[in-house]
Amino acid sequence: MPGPELEERVNRKDGSSFEVVRLWALRLVVMTRKELLQLGRDVPLLLFLLYSFSLSVYISGAGIAMQLSNASLLVHDGDHSESSRELIHRFREPYFRFDGDVSDPKEGLARLDRGTAMVLLDIPPRFHESILGREPVTVQLQVDTTNAPQGLSAAAYAARIVGGFSFDLALSRLGAASNNQMPMPMVESAHRVWFNQDQDETWFQSISHILRMITLFAFLLPAAALVREKEHGTVEQLLVSPVTPLQIMLSKVLAMTLVILAATTLAMVTVLKPVFGVPIKGSASLFLLVTVLYTFTIAGLGLFAATVTKNQAQVGMIALLVIAPMLLLSGITTPFEAMPPWVQSLMALSPLRYYIDVTYGVLLKGVGLELLWDSILTMALLGGVLFGLGLWRFRRQFA
Repeated sequence: MPGPELEERVNRKDGSSFEVVRLWALRLVVMTRKELLQLGRDVPLLLFLLYSFSLSVYISGAGIAMQLSNASLLVHDGDHSESSRELIHRFREPYFRFDGDVSDPKEGLARLDRGTAMVLLDIPPRFHESILGREPVTVQLQVDTTNAPQGLSAAAYAARIVGGFSFDLALSRLGAASNNQMPMPMVESAHRVWFNQDQDETWFQSISHILRMITLFAFLLPAAALVREKEHGTVEQLLVSPVTPLQIMLSKVLAMTLVILAATTLAMVTVLKPVFGVPIKGSASLFLLVTVLYTFTIAGLGLFAATVTKNQAQVGMIALLVIAPMLLLSGITTPFEAMPPWVQSLMALSPLRYYIDVTYGVLLKGVGLELLWDSILTMALLGGVLFGLGLWRFRRQFA
């Protein structure tokens, strides 16, 4: 049976361990509060943060269109017949905007060169006569592809319109009425659109902008906070205080994570849902928890950058070098599958690549951990490695 002295030592040891943990947590809370107070004094930064997660989200969703819309169409009608008018009428809104006739194709080409028109439809003479005589006839479409995505979309829509016009002519020759069964075999493509039935691109644009802002601020805020300590010479004061390097770095990450989480929640409840009607089909709590994990991951990268820089200007330059390729190549604006294989392999190291999958999976698809656990686990591993590198560099720098 243990004696009373042994029990007293065990109780004293347990109490001492509890006191150490409580004191460690208290110091972390105090340091985190200090970071929040310091950020609260930076009014311009707070205003920019508020703008980035509110009005900027609205502008990105409502003002940026990736789909073809109201492409300027010029027409050179060399036939002026019933068939030419029917073909021209099919080039209508919302994809094309008729901007008038031109008397000479050279005039239309000049408009394309000046950038005041995107598409020139050239209908040859004897167009209607060739159709009635069952002769092959060709129309020419010239597209300004200076803006390659919009130009390729215009060419694709135009090809589909002309193909539909040709198909209707073929049916009329066979005597097929619109209300009767067609006397010829056909293959019909039945499309089913999932997760965004109306194909509303404001959902994608607004969510993508929030992901960009989270990535940018998660990198810059902790890095700028640590570099500010170095500029003011207060890092040495913190290191000789009872706080540890882990508490110094972790307090900055926690403070900025709380700020970013509040800003993300603000964007969701004030812009995404009420303005654009973005459905949150999955668990909002899961999305916010993953946002905390992602912010921690990017903050570790920012803290590592702060240990190799001397001022905030250098932090900004490092951000351009690191964050810009991450935003461009992780699939936030362009399909990840359309990128070269070596880029896909390189972006396997990008936390944003996995955060995108989780965000759209939770918000638009309504899936949970059963399908997203691998992306979340990869993000957690990358976050641990990046934060560990930053902590190692920070300790080595002031050893």
